[in-house]
Amino acid sequence: MSMAAGVAAMVLGNPLGPWDFGSTADIIRTIPQDLFAELCEQIIRNLQCQIPAVNTVELCQRFQAAGIEIVASDLEKVVNAISFVFSTAAKDKLSPEDLSSRLGGAAGTLPKQAVQVLRHVWNEQGSSIAVSEDAKNVAVVGRLIDFQWKLGMAVSSDSCKSLKSPYVTMAVKVADASGHITSKTFEMTVPQFQNFYNQFKEMAAVLETV
Repeated sequence: MSMAAGVAAMVLGNPLGPWDFGSTADIIRTIPQDLFAELCEQIIRNLQCQIPAVNTVELCQRFQAAGIEIVASDLEKVVNAISFVFSTAAKDKLSPEDLSSRLGGAAGTLPKQAVQVLRHVWNEQGSSIAVSEDAKNVAVVGRLIDFQWKLGMAVSSDSCKSLKSPYVTMAVKVADASGHITSKTFEMTVPQFQNFYNQFKEMAAVLETV
């Protein structure tokens, strides 16, 4: 489970028991209904694998431009909580009425307008969310956003002992369930890259048999 999903689970508690939105409910109360609906739409699209992530940074900037005092970390809490709600609703095959009932019985009660938005979005698009455990795990583990590499010649490196040795620099961007994008850059020697490449060839060969 990713850190984002773990935080959501800790906030909301056992999926089968009463949900507890805690302080996240207070954050949701500050978001106008139309912007909250847009946020829920993006979360649904992310769970449907139509977009790689919910862009919380961009949304936060738009919210602030609309006069809403909110920071990206608070918006990520909302995304985590609503993603958990929709994922659990899909897994448990909740009807819109069941979802409203669960939300109404939650601790840290959500405002009525937010419950209406969640019920409407779920009624319109909830049935298209993949409910298999494998698909659910893909949604919370994260998605590869970008992958780049370049070949260079070592001038100073921890892994390349001698100068002017060739090396490969890898740069990856991964989005977690909340939409937070992390960038990682690392170096590999040519033998390490060749091993990396061979593993990808093995994966490709396995996929061809599926």
